[in-house]
Amino acid sequence: MSVRVLRCAVYTRKSSEEGLDQAFNSLDAQRQAGLDYIRSQKSLGWTPAPSAYDDGGYSGGSTDRPGLQRLLTDIRSRKVDVVLVYKVDRLSRSLADFARLMQVFDELNVSFVSVTPQFNTTTSLGRVT
Repeated sequence: MSVRVLRCAVYTRKSSEEGLDQAFNSLDAQRQAGLDYIRSQKSLGWTPAPSAYDDGGYSGGSTDRPGLQRLLTDIRSRKVDVVLVYKVDRLSRSLADFARLMQVFDELNVSFVSVTPQFNTTTSLGRVT
């Protein structure tokens, strides 16, 4: 039995630019946590997507962010099966925007995973949540 490959995109965001010039910054830490999670799911076919989706210095109060817009373009182009974030609020701080994004993900059969707190729509319980 073969396992379906799931292309997993890690999305990172930090509201301020403070500290982004460091050799290992908050975006790097978020990405590393996402990649570690993907590695833990390797037996389920999870593999990291080749592109990075980072928004350093952008507020989560709007979806007008270059990294998020590139991610949405790749989702619509069917290049991404799972979106991972370190925390839910990295994707959005607006409940309305979050709901709209989840609707887009659902329509395109893309799952959403937050590493902390655990939130995973690849499972039936996660989808109900």
